[in-house]
Amino acid sequence: MTRANEQDSARQASVAPGRETQTTIYLDGVVGTMPKVPVAYQRLVRAAKRAMSKEAFAYVAGSAGLETTASANRKAFAQHRIVPRVLKDVGTRDLGVDLLGRRRPTPLYLAPIGVLDLAHQDADTGAARAAASLGIPAVLSTQASTPMERVTAAIPDASAWYQLYWSSSRELTESLVGRAEACGCEALVVTLDTHLLGWRPGDLDLGYLPFARGRGIAQYTSDPVFMRLVAERVALGEKRARPRITPQAVRTLVEMSSRAPGSLAQNLRSPLPRAAVETFLDVFADPTLTWDDLAWLRSITSLPIVLKGVLHADDARQALDHGVAGLVVSNHGGRQVDGAVGALDALPGVVEAVRGELPVLFDSGVRGGADVFVALALGAAAVGIGRPYVYGVAAGGEAGAREVLRNILAEFDLTMGLAGCASIDEITRDALAAV
Repeated sequence: MTRANEQDSARQASVAPGRETQTTIYLDGVVGTMPKVPVAYQRLVRAAKRAMSKEAFAYVAGSAGLETTASANRKAFAQHRIVPRVLKDVGTRDLGVDLLGRRRPTPLYLAPIGVLDLAHQDADTGAARAAASLGIPAVLSTQASTPMERVTAAIPDASAWYQLYWSSSRELTESLVGRAEACGCEALVVTLDTHLLGWRPGDLDLGYLPFARGRGIAQYTSDPVFMRLVAERVALGEKRARPRITPQAVRTLVEMSSRAPGSLAQNLRSPLPRAAVETFLDVFADPTLTWDDLAWLRSITSLPIVLKGVLHADDARQALDHGVAGLVVSNHGGRQVDGAVGALDALPGVVEAVRGELPVLFDSGVRGGADVFVALALGAAAVGIGRPYVYGVAAGGEAGAREVLRNILAEFDLTMGLAGCASIDEITRDALAAV
């Protein structure tokens, strides 16, 4: 697709979608055709829960500790009220934004979420295709169930960014970054808040970590550096104590073997699947990273670097001093630190700290289009959608994810118009009142 075509597509996609979506749903209802997935958020959650295993739903829906941070994310939204203005010309509304060097048709992006095959077998590519159909960039997770090359091949003319979990193996990190560049990703989104795994009682009560069963490590098992590390481990005979032979242990072995490179029959007789999981657990993250390490990352890539997980104004100023291209205000959807500040509460301070010198993106706690409006009014340059699209893909596959994203865009567009805003630039703090 040429640059001119991209710009034309962006302009076309910027046409306000709210009334069209709303009218389509109502007219479909006249002939008895209902939405593929529920429009109401709580009904969507229930539909996804019915479609997912107990372990899968607990992993996606759960948060850290007593889940007070997840609650704080929603309470933060409740502290702001939209103040509609009247007699404003909102007959034509433009949802487009300029972000990371390109004009985007919407202010949304698909937040990175790992192990999407817990929701649906084809969730990585399905969710990316759903986002691409609406001009929404997808941020591909390091913890994906499908290699990045397969996902980007499925959306050849669309925007994709790569979310990086910085490994303790510099060689592996460099390989992952090089692959992201090679398959056309436009930016690196470096997650900073998961150098250690948060305390998640829902998963602990079930004894369930998908990575320990070979799920969500497809970026690794498709990587030549990682597989060399696995081969070295096998050659040295390094291994942890083998678990007791139980029915669950046998099921886990089959699960690991079905996801490792090679045939299931070969893998069941091979130490490779178990070695791959053990190697992943050893090299997944590096808790020793400091600000000085960003210079090394900049030295190995020409991609813009966006730091995800920034909640403190001083960290935002540090990021600015280190020349990054953007920030994401996020508390990982409440999954890492219990009792942490609500992400939306942190957003204004971070925006003020960077003084407009780089874009501040936002995720955590977003459930609908009105939430998108509030986050933009508080200074976000773009807003990430997380759990809602996972529930959509669980309940309805690719089409379900597309409907969820379409509905969020439609609600956002209608909220803009009803609030008296015809463009993103008109969504300012003046559009909100504090409770």
